[in-house]
Amino acid sequence: MGVTCVTQFPLVEGKSVQQTVEILTRKLEQLGAEKQGTFFVDCETYHTAGTAVGSTGQSGKLLYIMHCSEYPLSTFALFENGPCLVADQNLDVLMIKLKGFFQNAKANKMETRGTRYQYCDFLVKIGTVTMGQSGRGISVEVDYCPCAVPGDCWNLMVEFMQSFMGSHAPTVPPVFNSKHDALYTPADTMVQYMELLNKIRKHQQGTVTGMRL
Repeated sequence: MGVTCVTQFPLVEGKSVQQTVEILTRKLEQLGAEKQGTFFVDCETYHTAGTAVGSTGQSGKLLYIMHCSEYPLSTFALFENGPCLVADQNLDVLMIKLKGFFQNAKANKMETRGTRYQYCDFLVKIGTVTMGQSGRGISVEVDYCPCAVPGDCWNLMVEFMQSFMGSHAPTVPPVFNSKHDALYTPADTMVQYMELLNKIRKHQQGTVTGMRL
């Protein structure tokens, strides 16, 4: 892998999630990008026993267990604002045995699925983010394959993203701040996905709360 940027693409005014995805993929195909299969990333939320996701007055930490089709033999465990552990799939079995310490908040499971595109040295993945059965947003992942140091290729990545995302091309991801001259790793990608999915989940929960008020 190279250096990866993960970001959210907003809905086109008056369009659904699926319609916006189609508009975005059409722009990529017009550039000359070719389909290269599909991808997925999923994220399950665990909370320490005795606390609940979104509860107030609790000091319990949230743990995110994530999987990615690009790394089928790996499981990623991340604490929010904390370290990222990369393990094999036995970690999923271990989490079941640790249910006395960490409880699965099944209602908060999120995933993004979509199509992979190859364009020259770039790999692009456009996905539909779902929570339950409903589409909640759009994820865009751009990987510049020949490079492993974010500081050496960020300007080139931005220029490419602007070619199909326009003014919605992202600013520098926070994870890059500590990686400017260091080698990029798969864990850095999963941190970006965790932040993106959390942002969409919290926005959705806030919307529901507002409707109840």
